[in-house]
Amino acid sequence: MYLLGLGLVLLAMKYFEIGPVGAWPWHYVLAPFGLAALWWWWADWSGYTKRKAVEKENAKKQARIDKSKAKLGIRTHKR
Repeated sequence: MYLLGLGLVLLAMKYFEIGPVGAWPWHYVLAPFGLAALWWWWADWSGYTKRKAVEKENAKKQARIDKSKAKLGIRTHKR
């Protein structure tokens, strides 16, 4: 996401010719978009995206379990 934000800022600076970015070649300005596409490809290919989604789901599930146990008065301290 950071690469997209950087790409949008550079694109706006190039379009409006702000600062030194206005003089840069277009392939320098558009490079963050290509890098973002590579990142997303790698994240999907390596399983990073799925692993993070599973970790988030597991954390939400554990929070629900802990909340339910707390309402029932069951101690939830961990060893």
